[in-house]
Amino acid sequence: MAGTTTAARGERQQGSSGPPRVRRPKAPRLRTIVVLAAASLVAALVAVWLLYGSDWLRVHDVSVSGTRVLTPDQVREAADVPVGEPLVSVDTEAIEGRLLSKTPRIDTVDVIRSWPDGIELKVAERTPVLLVQKGQNFIEVDDDGVRFAMVSRAPKGVPLLELALSNRGSTAASLRRFGEDRLVREAVRVAGRIPAAVARDTRVVKVRSYDDISLELRGGRTVAWGSGEKSEAKARALTALMKAEPGARHFDVSVPTAPASAGS
Repeated sequence: MAGTTTAARGERQQGSSGPPRVRRPKAPRLRTIVVLAAASLVAALVAVWLLYGSDWLRVHDVSVSGTRVLTPDQVREAADVPVGEPLVSVDTEAIEGRLLSKTPRIDTVDVIRSWPDGIELKVAERTPVLLVQKGQNFIEVDDDGVRFAMVSRAPKGVPLLELALSNRGSTAASLRRFGEDRLVREAVRVAGRIPAAVARDTRVVKVRSYDDISLELRGGRTVAWGSGEKSEAKARALTALMKAEPGARHFDVSVPTAPASAGS
């Protein structure tokens, strides 16, 4: 009897030495779930109302920055921002498209939502590097060869493009091969590489053919540039040549490794 009792006690002791029982958390009550779902729904409805129904987040202000020739009012008119509409629903890509199509002078534009109630238009205007005379007016051409605006007065410091093209000889062959647009792009390429000190005195960029582009400077000086190829090397050669021969009137950098000057 005593042995039986002792054995039973041992079995109970062995059973109690096992891992402790883990209590499983009770499932959330139905009321808690309903309350959380209702709160989420209310928050979503409030957010939707704030974004689309509230006057606080509607477009009331359109700001413009980056203009030089254009006025802010001209940019606003071209942008046609839907004032009074919910800011979140404004189509910024459509505004950008209108500005670029209606105003060729604009090169790039960023349309930014300025919370809580504004649209910001950051524009960058094209810069003319050449002018093409048309009657009494001038067409501005940028460094990509884009003819973007016509003005009645020539901007200071921008040379005139002269296309001295002919239907005879090598000039005619160059015109047939490259076309007028390509020759204009070559002139633009040259104009963008003229040293700053020379650019201020450059009055005309003359194109006779693809490899016969020259500059006419103030005071009757001229520069034979050649084609638009190796323009950076030609610019360096011209700078050095003008320093070495300040009294010269004619410079030739068409072969930049062998520049030449003449006249005094």
